[in-house]
Amino acid sequence: MYGDGTSYLLSVVVLLLGFGVMLLFLRWTFSSGKSLVQRRPRQGGENEYGLLVPVASPPTMIEGEQLRLRLDASQIRAKLVQTTDGPRLMVFENDAKMARTVLAAPPPPPSANL
Repeated sequence: MYGDGTSYLLSVVVLLLGFGVMLLFLRWTFSSGKSLVQRRPRQGGENEYGLLVPVASPPTMIEGEQLRLRLDASQIRAKLVQTTDGPRLMVFENDAKMARTVLAAPPPPPSANL
């Protein structure tokens, strides 16, 4: 009288396929880690910087930059970061001992070539 049920079966299959396509689209849309847009940097504690270890805790970023430039003059790679604990001068663990030695020495006098 109303057919053999193939139209009902076909409508269920089309509905399930549509739902599956929608799920794949939503999974692709909200997946993490594959975005072309860079994430906003966030501040972390001084122990959250991977291979970098803190060697100095300057009171201000300006004094921290001066210390970083002293390390740079000694050819020690350093990064000044603003952590949740305040500014920190970070170096690689292999360079930490040398960096502390350089920072413990008195700063060189300013040059007279002005």
